[in-house]
Amino acid sequence: MGDPAMCPDCEDFARTVLLLGQLALYADVSDADRDFVDVMAPSLAASLPEPPAGTFPPGYDPTDGPDYPGNL
Repeated sequence: MGDPAMCPDCEDFARTVLLLGQLALYADVSDADRDFVDVMAPSLAASLPEPPAGTFPPGYDPTDGPDYPGNL
């Protein structure tokens, strides 16, 4: 992931994103424990640190964009 001294939060960010992805895959399994997924997903999302500098282009606003169903 690079030199941790240059980006101390890179490893935490990457690990949390990986865990969220693995949880999403698990949630699609037919016998997944829905209670576990429902508890862990928001907890992991809340623990996601700020993305490392340079992850998004300057001026990027993740809340700027079209409304999708459920985002009213």
